[in-house]
Amino acid sequence: MIRKLIVMMLLLGLIGGGAAGVWLWRGYQSLQSPLSFEGPVLFSVERGQSFTQVAGRLKDAGVIDNAFWLRLWGRLNPGQSVIRAGDYELRDGMTALGILEAFRKGDVKTWSVQFIEGWRFREMRQALADHPRLDHTLSEPSDKALMAALGFPDQHPEGRFFPDTYQFSSSATDLDILRRAHQRMSDILAEAWKNRADGLPYDDAYEALIMASIIEKETGVAGERHRIAGVFVRRLNRGMRLQTDPTVIYGMGESYDGNITRADLQRHSPYNTYRIDGLPPTPIAMPGEKAIQAALNPAEGTALYFVARGDGSHVFSDTLEAHNRAVREYQLQRRSDYRSSPGPTEE
Repeated sequence: MIRKLIVMMLLLGLIGGGAAGVWLWRGYQSLQSPLSFEGPVLFSVERGQSFTQVAGRLKDAGVIDNAFWLRLWGRLNPGQSVIRAGDYELRDGMTALGILEAFRKGDVKTWSVQFIEGWRFREMRQALADHPRLDHTLSEPSDKALMAALGFPDQHPEGRFFPDTYQFSSSATDLDILRRAHQRMSDILAEAWKNRADGLPYDDAYEALIMASIIEKETGVAGERHRIAGVFVRRLNRGMRLQTDPTVIYGMGESYDGNITRADLQRHSPYNTYRIDGLPPTPIAMPGEKAIQAALNPAEGTALYFVARGDGSHVFSDTLEAHNRAVREYQLQRRSDYRSSPGPTEE
């Protein structure tokens, strides 16, 4: 009788153990089964949340059916239950263990903000203000206060930030992006300044940055940047005024309506290069690296003038006579009292 009882207990133990094993195996398989979403799901792991809390939130959000198995896995594998805060993009086909691995590695979702070559600083600030995923801290500060917050209270912001696409996670602020763009511009300008050509009419790298911003606004044709730089450098070296419309436009500010009148060219302004000698006091836009390289390595040549063809490219001339012929040819359709990027002249 006792022997039968022992055998029965052993059989029950084996059956129970087998059932428990099957139960555990099914639970483990559920953690490895692909999950199905209609589209990417954005899930935020908040700072200070425990693994148990996050597992429960995954269940509440409908990402997983049962939080028990994920919590049990975390208890049995404490080294894999250390998770990092941030926003995560959960995609169709991921498994619960795959999601846990993303949390452990910190594979957070990133966004991007783009600053375009030739933009003004106000456009850059607007792009930051319009981005819905950034932590906005700059709604009120003036440009001067902003530069002070970056640690550069004496700098004018125009042209100081490198135009590029910047990736960031949900923890980034608009000030973080500006700090990165400012440092990038400083690094690129410093490197280009070290490798500059001889005989340039700049006292320092900042003047080269001013020139680069003018080149950036003068042409969108990459192959012309060094030629336009050559024209401007030769004019400065000869004591000629730059006479470039983009600086006038910048000085006009909000009053610019798409046209420059002769009266505009006659107004005295720190940015009216038809009336001032040398460079304007600050950059007029964000120059890209190619414009910076052009300003510091201008093309050799003899041209002192250029005029816009109307297709983005320019005609270059050595003499004022040749330049005036080109102006008549390519500006003939324009009203006589208006100008639109005819390039340097000697009016």
